[in-house]
Amino acid sequence: MEFIRRTLLGITAGLTLVAATACTVTQKDPDYVPPAPLAVLEQLKQAPLADASKYAVGQDLLSFVSADRNVVCSLTSARGEHVNLPYEQNGYADSANNKLATVPVAHCELASYPAPEATDISDTCGGTGLGFLGGVALLTPGRAVYGECRSGVTEQEAEFGPRGTHTGPISELPVLDEGKNLERNGLRCSAYNGGVACGNVSAGVAFFVSRDHYELIHNAGKQGS
Repeated sequence: MEFIRRTLLGITAGLTLVAATACTVTQKDPDYVPPAPLAVLEQLKQAPLADASKYAVGQDLLSFVSADRNVVCSLTSARGEHVNLPYEQNGYADSANNKLATVPVAHCELASYPAPEATDISDTCGGTGLGFLGGVALLTPGRAVYGECRSGVTEQEAEFGPRGTHTGPISELPVLDEGKNLERNGLRCSAYNGGVACGNVSAGVAFFVSRDHYELIHNAGKQGS
């Protein structure tokens, strides 16, 4: 019996050794070059759509933040210069603006961001030429712009900028996972490549924003700054 027991123990140990030494070891290929990110419009065309109900904030309004909390965006509406945002004071609901046409827009704010190029400054800021700052991008069905006239910081900067509190309405918004798309009224936004792209694919108009650079795409896909 002792011989049989020792034999069984030996067989078991041998099988255990075989199982342990037969595992697959994956090594990183030093010559592997990851594919380049898709162009902005191609990303917006191809990326799978996320469940929009998860991002609904109020009536007919979608809002989200990027995974690193650097970008907050809303697929929403505007009346003139008044954009309907759940985290910034605005005059969208003011009855005096009801006469203005309501258009779908995508609006993004950044906590850390590049300055706008001189060719992209689209407002004289009341004729002063001062106060046109980066950190905000706006898409309408036919146009994409980066920067705006303002004094002070945006809510996104206040919450997640260098001196941000990390508390407030933006901190409570859901994250749009990397590579996913959201769509509302013909406009799409996608989190990818370290930032967020928003565009009107059918019109060939879009923007991409991230910590260190931005792109404006217009004229059926021709890239601007």
